[in-house]
Amino acid sequence: MESQQAIVADPVPHAGFAQSRHSVCVKQTPRQNTLLAALTIEVYERLLRNLEFVTLPLGYIVHDSSDQKNFLYFITEGIVSKCYLTRSGASAAFAVAGCEGVIGIATFLGGGGIPSLATVVSAGYAYRVRGELMKDEFDNGGPLARVLMRYTQALMAQIGQVAVCNRHHSLRQQMCLRILFFLDRMASNELTMTQELMAEMLGVRREGVTEAAGKLQKAGIIHYSRGHLAVLDRPRLEAEVCECYAVIAREYTRLIPKENGEPSPPSRWWHGGLIQAAAG
Repeated sequence: MESQQAIVADPVPHAGFAQSRHSVCVKQTPRQNTLLAALTIEVYERLLRNLEFVTLPLGYIVHDSSDQKNFLYFITEGIVSKCYLTRSGASAAFAVAGCEGVIGIATFLGGGGIPSLATVVSAGYAYRVRGELMKDEFDNGGPLARVLMRYTQALMAQIGQVAVCNRHHSLRQQMCLRILFFLDRMASNELTMTQELMAEMLGVRREGVTEAAGKLQKAGIIHYSRGHLAVLDRPRLEAEVCECYAVIAREYTRLIPKENGEPSPPSRWWHGGLIQAAAG
């Protein structure tokens, strides 16, 4: 795996995070993104020359409703949360994406921007490409368009199920779902996740998160302290979560393309979780 120089992506930072732009040297490749890995060699090599490697710092807003930069971000590491922000300043997340996905689908769907924020909640890296180029590729059809449409369908399934979960399931179950979303997109059982950020993602008061986390910690399922969350017993965490997790798992496993037509190893894009849940 080759080392590459990355620049900090240049959208505005989320409140509380300082903006900067600098170069870093890391070992990354575009095919660490599952969608890019699923492309034929011919399409991949044609796209490769237009990919720009960027780093995604914690708290950066990759896209917002007024964004005119018009990029598509293929994530190779890290997690981006999609959320809506109300006039009062309240927010709630409706989807997350990691190395299985892409941020900026409106750029190829042709309907312009959407009224939401895409914020980095776990720092990482991505390869970005200009939206007009992707729109041309998408309009021409072929393998890239099919890959992006299947991902969009999987994303729609996640958004719909999260809406059901937010309305009908307990805060404790919703929190378990978000924790599992993160674990499935990381190679570790430890998360950097403040209670404020969790509350913002769930659209609830921090006190509710404190109570739900306390119950999970008392049960020996997680350890949560000073913005660091460690999952101690994943099977019990999966037993606590609602059926939404398995529903989303089945859709992503069914729709997300496989590398070279073969099933991707769990550690390739989900770190063991979603594939196991889908089989349940």
